[in-house]
Amino acid sequence: MRVEPVTQAIAQSASTLLRTAGLHGHKYAIDAMLCATALAQPGRVTILTSDAEDITMLTANHPRVTVEKV
Repeated sequence: MRVEPVTQAIAQSASTLLRTAGLHGHKYAIDAMLCATALAQPGRVTILTSDAEDITMLTANHPRVTVEKV
């Protein structure tokens, strides 16, 4: 596990993910930041989450991301 800083670039990427998915509001903000951080990593990425539905909506256009419900 790595702890990554919240940067302006990650925040802008999260905003783009929200717009693309047609989502908005604080309900999805943390999910979008998580997805943007995952997408900033190289190669294939797996996101483990209890909220697979929202994460899947946010990463739908990113085939290198796998979402697993835990």
